[in-house]
Amino acid sequence: MNEALWLAEDAATATGGRLVGADSWIASGVSIDTRSLARGDLFVALKDQRDGHAFVADAFARGAAAALVSDADAAAPHGPALVVPDVLEALRCLGEAARDRSNAVRIAVTGSVGKTSTKEALALALRACAPTHASVKSYNNHWGVPLTLSRLPRSARYAVFEIGMNHRGEIRPLSMLAAPRVALITWIAPAHIEHLGSIEAIAEEKGDIFAGLGPDGAAIVPNEAPAAHLLLSAAENNAGSVIRFGREAGCEARLLRFEMTEDGAVAEADILGRQIRYRIGAPGAHWALNSVAALAAADVAGADVFAAAHALADLRAIEGRGVARTIERPGGAFTLIDDAYNANPTSMAAALETLGARAGARRIAVLGDMLELGADELAYHAGLAAPIVSAGVDLVFCAGPRMRALYEALPAGLRGAHAETADALAPIVSGAVQAGDAVLVKGSNGSRMRIVVDALTQSSQG
Repeated sequence: MNEALWLAEDAATATGGRLVGADSWIASGVSIDTRSLARGDLFVALKDQRDGHAFVADAFARGAAAALVSDADAAAPHGPALVVPDVLEALRCLGEAARDRSNAVRIAVTGSVGKTSTKEALALALRACAPTHASVKSYNNHWGVPLTLSRLPRSARYAVFEIGMNHRGEIRPLSMLAAPRVALITWIAPAHIEHLGSIEAIAEEKGDIFAGLGPDGAAIVPNEAPAAHLLLSAAENNAGSVIRFGREAGCEARLLRFEMTEDGAVAEADILGRQIRYRIGAPGAHWALNSVAALAAADVAGADVFAAAHALADLRAIEGRGVARTIERPGGAFTLIDDAYNANPTSMAAALETLGARAGARRIAVLGDMLELGADELAYHAGLAAPIVSAGVDLVFCAGPRMRALYEALPAGLRGAHAETADALAPIVSGAVQAGDAVLVKGSNGSRMRIVVDALTQSSQG
């Protein structure tokens, strides 16, 4: 039986809302999407890209315990409702109440790259030690953080929150809401630089994650990241203790050795004075420092760092973020690495390094435009030629107007083809791939490189 998460009267007290249709119900979860709603959930009718009030009937048909709405008439014919003036604000109040009644150690994670994968690694590591609650997917924005908080069960000992941003001023209020005891920044890169203007501005925004720390809070900072001095300053101004992670001597959490394998990596690190050797079950150059950061966070949160490190052997890539699978087709099998969810120059370089470590008849990179890079976007794209050559990639296919800059910067022998769209490139790549190839597909979500992934996957049908 699921743990009772919200009683009607507790939810009403937390939100200041009015109970309609029934004064007593028990919700075992909180949902904003009827497609993933579980029986017994409180359905929250957010108004975002679509108005959730239009899905209240469906929510009750799927077994919702009640609905949180601003329009009583939308729920009245279908089931009990908690009526509030503003649904998003009420969700924030639910999150705040769940936070205040919980004894869980809260850990917040942000960064230009690696925040979702690091959050997943940290949650996996902590679950090896005690009951752990964590953000799902990339629920890291103005509704994702309060939703994750509102789902926080009383039984959790640890809670991990991902916090993201697109513009200046978005991280601080989310950090204040989560009020973490530990806050971690993975890395600084030119993601969203079009909106923020500079690496320094990005670092300052990311540094705001430390604003929610109390006087006993711990800040975990990437020692060798661009504009790291700004992160350290923010950490020192807000945290009771500062832990630097990196490769350099002097870091409290230091990577000593990292060797990639076909299906993961073996690492050795010094975590606050204890030397630990551990295996990582997911491939990727980015796990070198991300794993050290996750273990440092687990350690200062009070978890058994050795048990946490051992758990990383069970780590797996997230769908769309480096998942590798064998594609069988009549001409012979090849390996597809699906990293099509997102991209920026730093994550591209890491993905190319990972591709270079793979065995294959040929190592092929299929790359789509990186978005929101501002005035220097063409230079960022052309700049990928160096890591491509360094990784020993054999052939490159490019999609999008920005990626033409990379295509023209490549040595002639590495040029596969360029097309203006992923739709146009997909059949070209599908026809070029041969048995034994290792094929990386990566680009910003808006470049729609998922189309290439789907084309290559469907090619297994002949």
